[in-house]
Amino acid sequence: MKWTVVIKKKATKGIQNLPKGMKAKLVALIKDLENSGPYQPAWPNYSPLENDDYHCHLSYSWVACWRETKKGIEIEVYYVGSREKAPY
Repeated sequence: MKWTVVIKKKATKGIQNLPKGMKAKLVALIKDLENSGPYQPAWPNYSPLENDDYHCHLSYSWVACWRETKKGIEIEVYYVGSREKAPY
């Protein structure tokens, strides 16, 4: 089953600040989310957060956060940026 990944406006702003190598990792993460859904244990420091929220590290300093929406097979990437400012 293919999942739909939606990137929220706040995450888009964070993506603009990512180094080029981290953008490539984010693209790989989004492809994994589309193909496998929100559960991504192969990614570094992956962990479930509250409710249907998840996060992983793109590197030591950069993280991505996403949630499974109530719409079924849709995933919302709501934060991409430094781990110091991550909303968890």
